[in-house]
This record gives sequence, structure tokens and C-alpha cells, in this order.
Amino acid sequence: MTVIDRGPQSTPSTPAPVRTGSSPEPGEGPGGFEGSLIGRVVRRLVNLTGTLVVIGAVLVFLFLAVGPRFMGYQTATMLTGSMAPEIVPGDVVVTTEQPVADVQVGDVISYHIPVEDHRVETHRVVEVIANPDGTIAVRTKGDANDAVDPWVATLDGDFVYEQAFVVPVIGDAIRALRTPIVNTILVYEAPAVLVLGVLIKIWSRPTTPHADTDGGTDTSSTSHVDAGPAAGASDAGGSDAAVAGRQ
Repeated sequence: MTVIDRGPQSTPSTPAPVRTGSSPEPGEGPGGFEGSLIGRVVRRLVNLTGTLVVIGAVLVFLFLAVGPRFMGYQTATMLTGSMAPEIVPGDVVVTTEQPVADVQVGDVISYHIPVEDHRVETHRVVEVIANPDGTIAVRTKGDANDAVDPWVATLDGDFVYEQAFVVPVIGDAIRALRTPIVNTILVYEAPAVLVLGVLIKIWSRPTTPHADTDGGTDTSSTSHVDAGPAAGASDAGGSDAAVAGRQ
């Protein structure tokens, strides 16, 4: 009787299923994809809005604070409706220097009134008066007023500020920023909200998954075939058969 011992047989291990990048996570579906897409769109809109607000604030600051110092113009916020409809409350009047000698009837100028608190008034020139000492005086009137201003203003110096153009509405925003409650929000609460937004953005950032080295398929152990013991057993069986045949 011939017995062939083929040695221990190894059972091939079944490779673990590998998840490709395109397969969805458990529970992930169209709804989850749409929710993620909407979330990204909302975050981008919020970021874009914040960026535009910051850029707008910088431009307004440059226009109101830096420009007059280096570009020779002045700004004044219209507080009353005396120049309506051309200039209404909340508009910012931008004025540039013009020679006093060139002032004409119909020009809109900003000047210090010669009475009361000597405030700056922006009205239209209705009369130009040449004084005996060579100075120029004007009488003015608001377009919406029924009567001429009750004073004659002498324009001191060689230049007067004349209207160049009007920026609508921005004056209301400037006055709102000067209110105590808005100042408190800008000084204390706005930085806190900004810091909180940065922290939320950092915490919500997705983490990059690392490769699982332990769960991978060991192809070297499953593809390797050890034919040594089987060949040895076959040779030994062959020898036993020959001996048995001779007997």
C-alpha cells in the first residue's frame, strides 16, 4: 500500500475588501452630498461677504481719512434737507479747492458762516460782492429754502472749497458708526466674533484619513507557494512503492 504524505496544506487567505475613493461611506447618500455642497457654498458666501465688507471699510477709511490729507479734497456730510433734491441728508459732499476770484453765481461752496457757531455750510452762491479792500464776499441760499441766508460771508484766503461731486447715502453709515452702541460693538464684540469664527473654521476642518497598514492584504503570504514539502513527500512515497514492489 502506497501512502503519499503531501505535508500540511495552507488555506489561502481571502483578501480584505478595499474601499475605493469613489465608494460612499456608510449612510452617505445624495442627501449627504447635497448637504455638504450647500454647506460649502454657504461658507464661501460668508467668506466672500466678509471680504467685501473689509475691503469696503478700508476703501471708506482711505476716502474719508487719508484722501483729504494727500489729494487736496474735503468731505462733509449733509445733515439737513436745505439743498434737496440735489443733496439730501446722509449724502457726502466732496469739495475741491477753487480760486476765490473764480467764484460765480450758481456755484455750490462749503464755507464757515460768519454768525452763531461759525459752522461749515454748503449752499449755492446767489450773489458775488467785490469789497473795496479787494476781498470777495458772497450771499448764499439753500435750494430747498424759501429765503436767502441772512448773512454776507467774506471768503478769506485765496481758495474756497467748491462742490465736485456727491456720494449718496454713505453719510448715514458714517453717522451710524459714530453712535455709542455701534462703537461698543466694533471695539469689543466684533473682534470676539471674528476670533470665534476663526476657531470654528479651524475646528470644522476635516482631518485627512491615514492608511491602515494593519488591514491591508499581505499578498506576499498568499501568493507564495512552498512546493518543497510536497515534492519531498512525493519522492519518499515513490521510494516506498519501489521497496514494496521488490518485496
